Amino acid sequence: MISIDYLITALIVILIPGTGVIYTISIGLTQGKRASIMAALGCTLGIIPSLLACVLGLSALFHSSSLLFEIVRYVGVLYLTYLAYLTYKNATKIDFKQPSRKSSRLKIALHGCLINILNPKLSIFFLAFLPQFVVVTEQPVYQLLTLGLVFMLLTFSVFILYGLLANSFSSVLRSEKAAANTQYFFSLSFALLAIKLAATDR
Repeated sequence: MISIDYLITALIVILIPGTGVIYTISIGLTQGKRASIMAALGCTLGIIPSLLACVLGLSALFHSSSLLFEIVRYVGVLYLTYLAYLTYKNATKIDFKQPSRKSSRLKIALHGCLINILNPKLSIFFLAFLPQFVVVTEQPVYQLLTLGLVFMLLTFSVFILYGLLANSFSSVLRSEKAAANTQYFFSLSFALLAIKLAATDR
């Protein structure tokens, strides 16, 4: 069930930069190590609804319901647009001469969680990805949960690594101009991801 093929495939999927990766790196650069860990935790917890949907068979219903898919998709688009605006607005407020105002860890985790919850592709991905590694002769629910939990553990580990590496480079950005430009880059990234989500179909 938990084969080398599964671990390699899952790692490749997780390592591909997406919204959660960009968010965690952004937090690591601007908020610190502990904050990046909370971002990684939030993004990982945001996987749970999609995993449960897959296990309970709701992903099949979700995939067949165009209206449900569109509703979640456009809520996700709006949320990514909001993150782009928030990141852009905060870019001009970074001042290294004053103690930085950091977001609460709960708020950071909540943002990360919502990013994945509002990604309708995630539940469909699990529906297509996890069953490939299920052994027919064993209990499928137990296997799907185990595969999903391993995927979450790998996600959490990789995202922490992304966040800590980003934080290690934050010293290079200890100027208001460099920090602001970095925030502008992440703002643009969130905006482009929103456009991509809006333009994509199932």
